Amino acid sequence: MNKLKDDILHLSQDCGNCPIRHRAVCARCDSDELERLDQIKYYRSFEAGQTVIWSGDRMEFVGSVVSGIASLTQTMEDGRTQMVGLLLPSDFVGRPGRESAAYDVVATTDLVMCCFRKKPFEQLMVDTPHVAQRLLEMTLDELDAAREWMLVLGRKTAREKIASLLSIIARRDASLKLQGMQGQLVFDLPLTREAMADYLGLTLETVSRQVSALKRDGVIQLEGKRHITIPDFARLLEEAGDDGDGGIMV
Repeated sequence: MNKLKDDILHLSQDCGNCPIRHRAVCARCDSDELERLDQIKYYRSFEAGQTVIWSGDRMEFVGSVVSGIASLTQTMEDGRTQMVGLLLPSDFVGRPGRESAAYDVVATTDLVMCCFRKKPFEQLMVDTPHVAQRLLEMTLDELDAAREWMLVLGRKTAREKIASLLSIIARRDASLKLQGMQGQLVFDLPLTREAMADYLGLTLETVSRQVSALKRDGVIQLEGKRHITIPDFARLLEEAGDDGDGGIMV
């Protein structure tokens, strides 16, 4: 895993080779704007389970997930915690204009982030419409996804919840690979069954049972616990209770 991190960090040093370049906050930047971003960026890596930032801490950076997944978690007064969101590759971490973090951000898997010093980034947003416009688009997409996720958690069955989560990850993986949604989709599931259960509000046993049922019914093919093939994405969407337009998109 350390070698993979090193490879990703090496590729990311050149924005033109960055694996999330076409989806990240810098997607529309021209060469001059990328040069300004390059002057304020740095990379950080986190091991699975490591906290990126605690809720209430002062935010000295914002940035994008380059590889791996992080969770957004909120702790209630009685100590109970609730996972309220996932950050996938190309997702933005932090909020310009806000001094402190609203949630705990924890690396669910090994994580690499492209970080920007917060104050210079806020000034760059003022000077560079491409960055501000792209961040607005990403924020609105995140709002749409959050509204759709309320439906997943509130109204869908356990089987539909699992299928919905798999469709989200499959779609994002295909987007990062610049791959269409036709034909087989193959990806490595970045979440453990325990993390899936926590995020979906299900028990570990329910998650395992529903994943096995989807495999038995031919909706997914599973090699080991993480390597997933989706023979027909449209059928997965049907199992998720979504329409042909794709349902949830993040």
